[in-house]
Amino acid sequence: MRFLADESCGFSVVRALRAEGHDIVAIAEISPREEDDDVRERALKDDRLLITEDKDFGQLVYADMRSTGGVIFIRFPARATESSRDSCGTSPTTWGKSHRKLYHHSTRTRA
Repeated sequence: MRFLADESCGFSVVRALRAEGHDIVAIAEISPREEDDDVRERALKDDRLLITEDKDFGQLVYADMRSTGGVIFIRFPARATESSRDSCGTSPTTWGKSHRKLYHHSTRTRA
């Protein structure tokens, strides 16, 4: 699968997907501070699923009915910091049972 990680997406997610061999581009690396609608358009143009932790994409995609190739919305508990996410390991397959549960149950996908 091909992914585009929004700047709000924790970089531990990007590293984990790369470690699993997925094709993922991070906005933070190629175009920091890009507007949300431009990120959405880039993902659509490049045929990538957008990964984000930003609820504003819900407004853009669902309420404003903007086209998309798909959005994966990830939410971590408020107390989960980037460093605590990193402590899970670099691969979703190596995370502990509770982290796998968090990874699977906190993700919503809609195309």
